[in-house]
Parts: sequence; C-alpha cells; structure tokens
Amino acid sequence: MLTGKRTLVTGAAQGMGRDIALEYARRGAEFVGVADLNGDGAKEVAAEIEAMGVAAAAITVDLADSSAIAGMIDTVVSTAGGLDTLVNNAGVMENAFTEHTTFEELPEDVWDKVYAINVKSVWLATKYAAPHLRASGRGASVINAASVAGMVGYVSTAYPSSKAAVIQLTRTSAIALSPDVRVNAFAPGSIETPMSRAYLDAAESDEVREARKRSMVGAHLIPRFGTGDEIAKVAAFLASDDSSFLTGIVVPVDGGTTAWRGLRA
Repeated sequence: MLTGKRTLVTGAAQGMGRDIALEYARRGAEFVGVADLNGDGAKEVAAEIEAMGVAAAAITVDLADSSAIAGMIDTVVSTAGGLDTLVNNAGVMENAFTEHTTFEELPEDVWDKVYAINVKSVWLATKYAAPHLRASGRGASVINAASVAGMVGYVSTAYPSSKAAVIQLTRTSAIALSPDVRVNAFAPGSIETPMSRAYLDAAESDEVREARKRSMVGAHLIPRFGTGDEIAKVAAFLASDDSSFLTGIVVPVDGGTTAWRGLRA
C-alpha cells in the first residue's frame, strides 16, 4: 500500500505514466501529481484520480526546460505539503522528431532533445526534489523509467544510450541520497502503449507492420506485449514500504528478453 504517500509522476497523461498515477491512487496515495507536456491530458488523468477520492493536481511542464522542472517540484510541494515519491517516467524516442534515426544520419539537435528529456530532466527533477524527499519522513523514494534498450544493444542510437545513462544515474543517485531516499528503476520490454501502437500503425504495409511487431515482441519469452498495468504494479511496489531494503537496483519488466539471446520462431 501507498497510504499517506504524496507522489509525482512525469509523463502521466497517457501510457505507462497514466497507469502508474492511477495505480498509486488505487493503492491509497494521499496525493498524485500528474505532470505532462500535454496539459489537457494531465487534467483528464487528475480528474480520474479525484473521482477516486484522492487529491490530485495536473501540472503542464516542458521537461526540456530546467526552470519548468523546478516549478513542477515547487507546485507539488506547495500543493501537497511535501513530496514522498518521485517517478521520472517521461521519455521520448528519436523517431518522435525525425525520420533520420540511423547512427550516421541522426541530427545532432534530435540527440540533444532525447537526452534533455530522458536523462537531464531525471537528474534535475531528482536534484530539485531531493531536499523535500529527505524531509519526507514517509519512506521517500525515486523511481526512474529505464528500458531493456539500455541494457542490451539496439539498432537505434539516442534512446538506448539515454536509457543506459538513466540506469547509471539511478545507481549514482541512490548513493548520493542514501540513507534518506531510496532510488530504483524499472526497465520495460515492449509495452502496449500509444507510442508503440503509433509505431506499428505508421508501417507502410502489413508486412512491415508484422516485421516491426516481431522485432518488438520476438525476444519476449512471454509471447506478447507487456501492459501498462503490469509496469504500474512494479512501480507501486518500488514506491511502497514493502521494498524498504531495495535501493540502486534496476528491475527488468521485460517478458524474459534479457534472460536469453534468442528470437522466438
């Protein structure tokens, strides 16, 4: 349970972030901050949470803007009276900004955008939240969204390397904030989200769509996409006092991807 926890989830207007925010409310969180660039989407999720009888606030934030990140933390602390759990969930892939995603063609500005959101914002949000988390007294923790793409080699360039950076940042943050604040990460495999569906739907033919799906799910020993609900349950465990002796770890939620070197026939 997350009874009494004042929480903040970034990238919470849709996908895994939305599922995490709603799961925290279901598990008894006192407050859920719903932060996203999509302000209208954040308001919709906050309204869902409030309908469950849990206090919530929608925060429109551009995580590429350091001052906006500081403002996001200040808003949550002033609204909720403190902060106990920070979930750095928001992330982007290079194909959100360009069709030129290969190692040699990727534009430098796209690399910078991916790193600004996927890595720098995680550091800054944790940095600005740290004093409030240290003062929490309610089992404070930070949970970062990594990826199996940060654990094994992938064809794309910026996204996997940024997620590898998140994994190492999780470890260094755990050291820096110990013993007051626990810092852990979850590393999803291919999860059914609006982002993954859009990638499949953008395929120019059924053949290409099937090839893309195979590349995403073929390495799962559990032969399907994961769900946001499955990720949310892991994120809830990492935020709860049930994981009180865990810090600096990365939990693969990947259907078995990192357990082998194969591709299902």
